[in-house]
Amino acid sequence: MIIVPKSHSPAILASCARIARRQIRFYSVLHDSTIPESKRKYVPSSGTYPKGFRVSGTHVGVKASNTKFPDLALISSEIPCSAAAVFTTNKFQAAPVQVSRAILDKRQGQGIRSVVINSGCANAVTGKGGLEDAWSMGAKVDDCDGLDEPSTLVMSTGVIGQRLPINKIIGMIPTAHSQLASSHNAWLTAARAICTTDTFPKLLSRTFTLPSVPGRTYSLAGMTKGAGMIHPNMATLLGVLCTDAPIDPSAMKPLLTHAVSRSFNSISVDGDTSTNDTIAFLANGAAGGTPIASSSSADYAAMQEILTSFAQSLSQLVVRDGEGATKFVTVRVQNSPCYESARRIASTIARSPLVKTALYGRDANWGRILCAVGYTEGVTPGTVVPERTSVSFRPVDGSPILKLLVNGEPEAVDETRASAILQSEDLEIVVDLGGGEKGESGRGGEEAVYWFCDFSHEYVTINGDYRT
Repeated sequence: MIIVPKSHSPAILASCARIARRQIRFYSVLHDSTIPESKRKYVPSSGTYPKGFRVSGTHVGVKASNTKFPDLALISSEIPCSAAAVFTTNKFQAAPVQVSRAILDKRQGQGIRSVVINSGCANAVTGKGGLEDAWSMGAKVDDCDGLDEPSTLVMSTGVIGQRLPINKIIGMIPTAHSQLASSHNAWLTAARAICTTDTFPKLLSRTFTLPSVPGRTYSLAGMTKGAGMIHPNMATLLGVLCTDAPIDPSAMKPLLTHAVSRSFNSISVDGDTSTNDTIAFLANGAAGGTPIASSSSADYAAMQEILTSFAQSLSQLVVRDGEGATKFVTVRVQNSPCYESARRIASTIARSPLVKTALYGRDANWGRILCAVGYTEGVTPGTVVPERTSVSFRPVDGSPILKLLVNGEPEAVDETRASAILQSEDLEIVVDLGGGEKGESGRGGEEAVYWFCDFSHEYVTINGDYRT
């Protein structure tokens, strides 16, 4: 609560009221009416989903305060899938991360049938009991499918350090299994069930073709969750991508790794990396065709491009729902001698609190951007040369770029125009390490892109009382 003395002016009271309104946020997606008006455009009203996959979202009540909303998602294929996953690099890896990795390793990326996900409790740092709970969740789904070997990946999200109400979850898994369906509503409900501080469910679907069978249509669908504790590798997010295209198990991991490095590992909300992060990719081949195997094939190249583009679109929804965020920012670092150096610089800018707060305050303080470029660690020597570095704002409305620094020399910035650009929800920051248009300096044309959001008062409010 914000308390203001009566003696304060109406202007101050109005300002405090605006701050208070900004700090209202729902801590899970409850129903349509709670999705902020500005976010509803990101929730699909229909979709085209991969053949052979069915999903459900079921209420368990993992958190006692949740009395009716779905918090258990089940994604299941009618036939065995090729599968791969990318996991958090946090040393305190949650029980479901350990269990899912063990299952994928034992099955060598094949024969996976389902993914079961609960929200409300992360089952992280919960000892041997937590591992037993994670194994039990997967085993119960396998029982429902009549399977003897572990074939279900497990994910959890929520508060760290608390045990799952495992009996409640196990008791509701048969219900979740019985409710499996292939409709858009079922996919949307499943996407809702994995949300925590998200303000909207994050779900996408897409159709595509492959060069070898141009007349055959395949589908790709994905859901993800995440709004805070977001930064590679990987970010406090979960995600499941499913396709009915045929992909050999040997090709799954390299395809997913490439896609994730340029999507879920190229976003940042607050610079924190969680204990549970998992992105899984399942392919059941239900739409037919010859399995994609060789990395030199045209189908592999097409699938890599399709999967990467799709993962980028899905991961960007996480940034758009960043806790307390008011801006969606693209940072493009170009004209770098190597991709990895450009990526490190983009990542440093994206997690700089000073850059993020300046953007929230609509302050064109390009010095903070330049500072982040200069202190980035691990870049190839000679990558950052002050006399060749330029910084600009690129408006999303197509109007001319606003140059802030050119070849190390500051521009006379039109502050009025800069402020107008920063009023927009979307913004692009361009850092050119070659001092001019891409390729002009001859220093190399590698480019890396990162997506991040600003820091607001609301971010502190949300995370100050997240557990209590």
